[in-house]
Amino acid sequence: MRIGLVIYGSLETISGGYLYDRMLVEWLRFRGDQVRIISLPWRSYVRHLAHNLSLSFYRQLCQAALDVLLQDELNHPSLFILNRRLHGRVGYPIVAVVHHLRSSERRPAWENRVYQAVERHYLATVDGFIFNSDTTRAAVEGLVGSGRPAVVAHPGRDHLRPNLTPAQMAERARQAGPLRILFVGNLIPRKELHTLLDGLSRLPLDSWHLDVVGSLEADPAYVYAIRRQVIALGLTARVTLSGSLPDDELSTHFRRSHVLCVPSSYEGFGIVYLEGMGMGLPAIAAATGGAMEIITHGQNGFLVPPGDAESLAGYLYVLNEDRERLVQMSWAAHQRYLTHPTWAESTERMRWFLQTWGN
Repeated sequence: MRIGLVIYGSLETISGGYLYDRMLVEWLRFRGDQVRIISLPWRSYVRHLAHNLSLSFYRQLCQAALDVLLQDELNHPSLFILNRRLHGRVGYPIVAVVHHLRSSERRPAWENRVYQAVERHYLATVDGFIFNSDTTRAAVEGLVGSGRPAVVAHPGRDHLRPNLTPAQMAERARQAGPLRILFVGNLIPRKELHTLLDGLSRLPLDSWHLDVVGSLEADPAYVYAIRRQVIALGLTARVTLSGSLPDDELSTHFRRSHVLCVPSSYEGFGIVYLEGMGMGLPAIAAATGGAMEIITHGQNGFLVPPGDAESLAGYLYVLNEDRERLVQMSWAAHQRYLTHPTWAESTERMRWFLQTWGN
């Protein structure tokens, strides 16, 4: 197959959505398909709207020799009008790869009404969908209905290839000392690191340590606010901001931690929860979005109301005080990981969909 993929910026960008796209591209190329990356520059949401009027971009897509054009739904502001112009002018179908809708995120209602209107127009212009979760599929169908060709292909489990045994997980959980908490995600408001810090400030300072792994450049204003919050709460000695790390160093953090806590206000799926479970880490997440497809409350992690710092603190306190429960939840997390598809299985499912419907 000859496949195009429209994205913003670089395919190597560090995020769960870009990892999903990258793994799909790698698999398609491994299977002998030709994949052409069509990259648009990162701009503000408003400036992205101007891509719809770009004659050169329109001609590029009209002249592309493709069997199918994939579009990361993140690019919807650049395409919601342009796609309508393409219909009838190109011979290939357009398939949206949807990680989560921008309008599903928590923000003032008036803002989401604007984003929802643009996304609804965009979603109506595509011929089919690849969804990363049942949650994302339900959100899209809530806007534009069902009936178009679609496939749900969950992110794979084995990107980091965990190498801990159940015995090692138990030994780690029972070690004396503070609870080692890991947060993995770019430092942006949606990931709710500020809520986690608020929760941790309610616990005895000698009972925990927090490692934060994720980009410090994605939102400089938010990172500045986080640093100020750490200082104001007196947590400087208990919080480490590591920035983005390569996979081998990230794996080391997973292996030496006790629990993963990323209380994002919304995730379309939440690959990081699955990656942590591979290392035997119970996950604490918000009871919203795709995290609920991965985490069974009280068994392999905990689900808390979005923004609820007190509940976060309570569950972290329980795991620190009851290390045998931590052992049991670590094993349960690893078992949940083992039931999940691999990347090869998920990406082959996407390829099968494109082959059987897209051609």
